[in-house]
Amino acid sequence: MKVSLSNRAEYKLLQISNYLLENWSLQSKNDFIKNLYEKVEQIKKYPYSCIESFEYKGLYKCVVSKQTTFYYRVLKDKDEIEIISVFDTRQNPDKLNRDL
Repeated sequence: MKVSLSNRAEYKLLQISNYLLENWSLQSKNDFIKNLYEKVEQIKKYPYSCIESFEYKGLYKCVVSKQTTFYYRVLKDKDEIEIISVFDTRQNPDKLNRDL
C-alpha cells in the first residue's frame, strides 16, 4: 500500500523535526524519524494494526513515541493510507479536534 501525507501532517512533521533539532539534537531528530519510518512500514503491511479512534470512525491512531501520535485512514479504493495529522501528545487534546 502507498502512504501519503496530508498538507497538515507534512507541516506538523516539519515542526516536530525542527523543534527536535533546535531544542534537543540531531540524534534526537534522527531517532524520531527512524521510529516514524518503522511505524509507517508497520501500517503499510498491517493497515488495521493500530487502534481505531472511538471519536472518529475510520481513523486509526498510531503511537510513534510517548510524545507523538499520528492519525491515518485507509483508502481501500485507492490502495492507499493517508496520514491525516501528527499530534504532539503534550498539547491540549482539544487542538486535536481542529486537526482532524
